[in-house]
Amino acid sequence: METDPFVKFGDWLAQAGATEPNDPNAMILATAHAGRPAARTVLLKAWDERGFVFYTNLESRKSSEIKHNPQVALLFYWKILHRQIRIEGAVTQVADAEADAYYATRPRGSRLGAWASAQSQPLDSRETFEARLAEAEARFPTDNIPRPAFWSGWRVTPDYFEFWQDMQYRLHDRLTYRRTDQGWETGKLYP
Repeated sequence: METDPFVKFGDWLAQAGATEPNDPNAMILATAHAGRPAARTVLLKAWDERGFVFYTNLESRKSSEIKHNPQVALLFYWKILHRQIRIEGAVTQVADAEADAYYATRPRGSRLGAWASAQSQPLDSRETFEARLAEAEARFPTDNIPRPAFWSGWRVTPDYFEFWQDMQYRLHDRLTYRRTDQGWETGKLYP
């Protein structure tokens, strides 16, 4: 049995990358504020032993909820492989240099969209958004588009993993990793 959940995660993500037709890095992010849960799909953009990183508008609903309650859950589900990974942990904002480096790799349209979108705020019409996008295009006519101060990344530092493998007759295999002061403690759960 693998004793490092990050090694197992990397193996499973690589297998998903070879079999899943779209976005094997898609993950469900669950947040909660005032006892009310919310979930949405975001894309994993980086990961290592420090945690799992995604990027977003810092004024979005998800960011607001994270600021109020920095405990979240992630879920990776790969239908073709009949697998999922649940991850729970605390969230911190990535360093500006890390956010700048990732932002610079995004396509021009995505960088302009970060400036144009007041993510999660009410929008009266698509035309309003498209006008804001045109304003951003006029403001930044070259590829030199700086990262907005209101856009950055969040890193989920896990303290719990559950690797779930579908098995015949719903006799699934569930392997857990829980962070302790001594390292990762592994366990099994009934299906």
